[in-house]
Amino acid sequence: MPDCIDFELKGEFIPLDALLKAVGLASSGGEAKAMVAAGNVQVDGKLELRKRCKIRAGQLVSTKGTSVRVVPESTSTDE
Repeated sequence: MPDCIDFELKGEFIPLDALLKAVGLASSGGEAKAMVAAGNVQVDGKLELRKRCKIRAGQLVSTKGTSVRVVPESTSTDE
């Protein structure tokens, strides 16, 4: 069973290459772009070749046997 990472999204979206770098699946932005260009990344089960594809909450990104579940930023209610 592949590992799954939850990534808390701050804002409306994150570019795919930035997400891969943020969760540590790529050590640099260049490596992240190369992974996408090589066809090693799937978004919601489909091959994704756009390096700057907008990833939004609710989407699942998979590569290298690891999945990243993008979740909305948790909002605390301190009222």
